[in-house]
Amino acid sequence: MTILERIEEKKEEFVGLRRRIHEYPELSMQEIETTKLVREYLDHLRIENYPNGNQTGAVAILKGAKPGPVIGLRADMDALKLTENTNLPFASKNAGVCHACGHDLHTAVLLGTACLLKDYQPELCGTVKFLFQPAEEGYGGAKSMIANGALENPCLNYTLACHTWPEMPAGTIGVRKGAMLGASDSFKITVKGKGGHAAHPHKGIDPVVVAAHIITEIQTIVSRRVAPVDPVVITVGHLTAGTVSNIIPGEAVMEGTVRTQNPETRIQVSEYLKQLAVGTAYAMGAEAEVEYDFGYPPTMNDPKVIDWISEAVTEILGPERLLQVPVSSMGSEDFSFYLEKVPGALFRIGTYDETPESKWALHNPAIIFNEQAILTGIAGMVSSVFKISGSDMNVLKG
Repeated sequence: MTILERIEEKKEEFVGLRRRIHEYPELSMQEIETTKLVREYLDHLRIENYPNGNQTGAVAILKGAKPGPVIGLRADMDALKLTENTNLPFASKNAGVCHACGHDLHTAVLLGTACLLKDYQPELCGTVKFLFQPAEEGYGGAKSMIANGALENPCLNYTLACHTWPEMPAGTIGVRKGAMLGASDSFKITVKGKGGHAAHPHKGIDPVVVAAHIITEIQTIVSRRVAPVDPVVITVGHLTAGTVSNIIPGEAVMEGTVRTQNPETRIQVSEYLKQLAVGTAYAMGAEAEVEYDFGYPPTMNDPKVIDWISEAVTEILGPERLLQVPVSSMGSEDFSFYLEKVPGALFRIGTYDETPESKWALHNPAIIFNEQAILTGIAGMVSSVFKISGSDMNVLKG
């Protein structure tokens, strides 16, 4: 029996796991029931597993019968603070929370991968560590896993993850060498002026006008301080000042995000932004305080690992199912923290079909993922593990 036949045979089981997770989504660091479901299924498979310290999440270890490298496979489990709008029969039953980013599919893919690799354990070279991670959506889940020793005992040689992508057709896998996703940093600028009556602006220093100039000037960092071929995005998404229309407030506060891909550019842009904000405010008689937080680093795929994934997918799924991701995304992923320490890659699993709902952007509460992506993701993961570990690929071909 081929791997694709085995996956098809267990299709209902794997899709059922996804739907159970989808129906009861949980926010970051609150994935109690999801973690319980994961560990119960791993126990059912008789795969050794243990909790992520005293936090949500779990780690499982499967030792192959033959020597080889240690490969980490990661899936994130948290949902978003959104109200689902899909009308699916298994739609979210937890008010105001839903899986609109596909983490329920990621978890089902990794559980299905564990199931298949357990079946193939006698032919498997090396060791596989399954990392069921909480809190990818901006709450330090990867850091918690790393701090709790997920990359150690045994230490990983390589690491893989997948992510849903509604811009690729269901049944396909997308790969890219180098930068796959951007770094995600944030800033807060407080402009301090001098409040007064709106009818007498010359007696005060208007922080709103100063803030407007800073926002406009920030864009010159992208257009004039960074090379045109070096992708950078700076967005101010939040601006607050004052309470009424006829009073000049004493201060204005703006908050925003910075996305980069080049680590050196990332540092430079943070310095440019601070200099520009403080200098612009000073030139206009005001003061500016800048708080800058470095968040997720860029997600950098190891070229050799991408070659292995590409070879595995081509052998098992066929060359037509392997797509090259033409441009990187300026979205971010905390899988990047693993990749800073261990060579590896994140690949995309296509999720759209002929329905318009399948083509909505990630984080849209109305998006409906085509569940074929689960089966494709399992095939991609298992075959990649076989290829990277040096296991016999013919075993997967039946």
